Amino acid sequence: MYAIEVEQLNVSYFETTALEKLSVRFTAGQLVGIIGPNGAGKSTFIKAIMGLIPAGAKTITLLGQSTKEARTRVAYVPQRSAIDWDFPIRVLDAVLIGCYPKLGLFKRPTKQHRALAVACLERVGMQDYANRQIGELSGGQQQRVFLARALAQEAELLLLDEPFVGVDAGSERVIIDLLRTLRNEGKTIVVVHHDLSKAADYFDTLMLLNRQLVAVGPPKDVLHAKTIEGAYGNSLAFLQKVEVTS
Repeated sequence: MYAIEVEQLNVSYFETTALEKLSVRFTAGQLVGIIGPNGAGKSTFIKAIMGLIPAGAKTITLLGQSTKEARTRVAYVPQRSAIDWDFPIRVLDAVLIGCYPKLGLFKRPTKQHRALAVACLERVGMQDYANRQIGELSGGQQQRVFLARALAQEAELLLLDEPFVGVDAGSERVIIDLLRTLRNEGKTIVVVHHDLSKAADYFDTLMLLNRQLVAVGPPKDVLHAKTIEGAYGNSLAFLQKVEVTS
């Protein structure tokens, strides 16, 4: 079964094309990185397959179901810049929100749900911050809390939009180690990523975008000089910073 199957995806903002004729499939149980230059449509791809923005496509399926049918099986972690960190909520309560999709209307979290939320905080090393206001945390700590919220949802497919932006090195190591563990447990994780220098080490599969699909496959095939140039342009200064094959 494909964790994600997209055929002929098109997204436009007013008269600007964000994604054009994009078709891609990802098998389950992979750690996938979405890479490409600024404005390439990386975040747009995640939002489109989640149904968060208008899009046209011949096919979009997540875990073999429509986006609507699969919603409770999919967890989405947006960019930190999209979140109101001044909202007065405790860390534990923020993680408990991950339980809500399976609670149903008008039901409150039980002791079991709270125990699950605490366990998820422990997995990201944030259990000691459970009663802190989320706005008091550092960028890396905030990102770990929202990853804990995704874990509390007990989703099979996790979509993360630039989770390493603005986080400290320690938090980045905790996050990537946890993502690898989740992958080994059979979950599928898709990550929008901007740092090509770490892409080969972090991901099983890379999807390189620049409004259209440029390349998809193992890092050794995607991080190829001609492929990178096709997406980013012929910039020797840029290519010198990235480990690519000739």
